[in-house]
Amino acid sequence: MKIGFIGLGNMGGPMALNLIKAGHSLTVHDVNPESATAHREMGASWAESPLELASQAEVIFTSLPGPKEIEAVATGPEGILQGIHEGAIYIDASTNSPSVVRRIAKKIHESGAEMLDAPVSGGPVGAEAGTLAIMVGGNESIFERVKPILEVIGSGVTYVGDIGSGTIAKLVHNATSFAARIAVQEGMVLAVKAGVSPSNMLKVLREAAFGKQVLLTHHIPELVFKGDFDNVRFALGLSHKDVSLALELAEEMDAPLEMAEKAKLVIEEGMSRGWGAKDNLSTFILAEERAGIEVRE
Repeated sequence: MKIGFIGLGNMGGPMALNLIKAGHSLTVHDVNPESATAHREMGASWAESPLELASQAEVIFTSLPGPKEIEAVATGPEGILQGIHEGAIYIDASTNSPSVVRRIAKKIHESGAEMLDAPVSGGPVGAEAGTLAIMVGGNESIFERVKPILEVIGSGVTYVGDIGSGTIAKLVHNATSFAARIAVQEGMVLAVKAGVSPSNMLKVLREAAFGKQVLLTHHIPELVFKGDFDNVRFALGLSHKDVSLALELAEEMDAPLEMAEKAKLVIEEGMSRGWGAKDNLSTFILAEERAGIEVRE
């Protein structure tokens, strides 16, 4: 299949190389022509502009820094939209804005082509190994057509929903991940200052419920999706006790736990509703009420 790839940086570069290794005919473009050296040595063609590249490709990928660059490359004067032909498929593998994705997708669709948003996760190591997680939004039948191509660059390819859904999933994943990282760094600093070795604390985090992802694998599908917060795995009142004790230790050691302080406020709001004997995940209801939706399957 004739594939065009725009953006050959730390992520896009190895992704494009893997597509060449899989036997696809590739045309590439980047603002820095030198970034395409390895690709051209392996047989890729060079395009002078996104327009030129799009005119030659059945499937077009972009892997770019952000919404501004993506919109310029997709819809600018020398952009993809000016060269894409009817029936072609544009896949944005960048981390974008859902509103920008939908705005571009509308224009692509009006031209007779299709668009998928397919942001990736796994970093340069995953890009090189072809083991990226890929979250895909758009028409499901179009997704099925290009799934074999996506499986060349990722080992975890998930169809999420309508156009923009892949980007939403990526943004939520990253925001959640970075918030958890801050909680972990604060906790490890406290543990070390209180006398626990870094390696032992890391071992505990890995081997206890947090590291084993019990929340994701069991509690959310078994309790939250069913709205069954009376099926108690760990009571909210006990969560309040544990977090309070941790915060007392943090104050004693002068090593703040700011994320835990925020968690305590949420827990206390749930406690004020009389949920102390319910599962600690009953605080999902607070977030649901604020957003006006329910997280149920």
